[in-house]
Amino acid sequence: MAVDERGFESGTDVLIRKVDGHLAAVRVGLHGPELELAERLAGCLRELVVSTAQASAADRGRVRAAVHFFVLRRESRGRLLSVRSLAAAQQVVNRVARQLGRPDLLVETRPEGPARPAARTPGDVVVG
Repeated sequence: MAVDERGFESGTDVLIRKVDGHLAAVRVGLHGPELELAERLAGCLRELVVSTAQASAADRGRVRAAVHFFVLRRESRGRLLSVRSLAAAQQVVNRVARQLGRPDLLVETRPEGPARPAARTPGDVVVG
C-alpha cells in the first residue's frame, strides 16, 4: 500500500506548492487587508489539503477545486488577483470548509483599513 500513500503525498505536495507559489506571486502586488486575506485563504487551503489527504475522492476533489479556484482565478487586467477575485475565492473556500465539517477554518473578512466601495459589486457576498 506504499504506492497509495505516496500518491496521496505527492498529490498533497502538488496542491500545497500551487497554493504557496500563487501566494508568493500575489505578495508582489497586494498589500494590507487584501494580502492578509490572501494569506489566510492560503493557510486554510493548506490545512484542508493536509486534512483530506486520506479522505474520500469526493472530499479531495472539493479541496482540489477550491485550490484551483484560488490559484487560477483572474478578473483583473494584470497578472495578479483582484480584490473581487479574493472575495469570490473566500466564498468558495468557506463553502468547502463547511461541507467538510471544518467551520474552524472559515476565513472571515476583517474590517481593517478604509472602506473600498468601488471594489465590491452586488455579486460579492462576504461569507463568514
